[in-house]
Amino acid sequence: MGVTILHQFPMLENRTGPQTIEFLTKRIVALGAVQMGQFLVDCDSYISMPSLGPQRTVHVLHNSEQPASVFSILETNTKTIPLVADGLFDLLMLKMTPIYTKKVAKIESKGPRFELADFCIKLGSVTISQNFKGVLVEVEYRPCVVPSNCVGLMREFLQGFLGSCVQSLPACLQNKMDEVYQPMDTIQQYLDHFLNFRKMAGYSG
Repeated sequence: MGVTILHQFPMLENRTGPQTIEFLTKRIVALGAVQMGQFLVDCDSYISMPSLGPQRTVHVLHNSEQPASVFSILETNTKTIPLVADGLFDLLMLKMTPIYTKKVAKIESKGPRFELADFCIKLGSVTISQNFKGVLVEVEYRPCVVPSNCVGLMREFLQGFLGSCVQSLPACLQNKMDEVYQPMDTIQQYLDHFLNFRKMAGYSG
């Protein structure tokens, strides 16, 4: 995999979620992109029982691009700990119900996946409990694994079909520009957006 940038596309008042996906699809197909299936990224969050002391939250995410992996991010009051495991981690969380309870409804981003030369583009409809919340656009530049070497090109590519709404880089990348990009970096971007969507929907976490 290469470097990925995840961007929230601003919604227009007179356009629904499916209409927005169709609008963006027409734009990238006009550039020569070809649809190559679908994708899905989802997230469940669990909170520790109050009787166990300071609150800890575990976010468990899946990405259809890495079907054999389960990604988890543990948040405490002082730090964040990422973990990549296999599918058995889901079963482990089911057995942890005396310690962790599911916090809020599942949130997911899913939709069509496109390829255009060295780029992979995904147009995701974000839903919480099947209720549409927004659109996330994921762009991956596959030949490069160091963000500082390609973010200028990627920003220009994004602006080419998203317009001037593309400004700053994802916060989680800004301190890792010269490091090798990892799948967990994509997961962290999704989690940051998911938490914002939950906050806007009135969920606390």
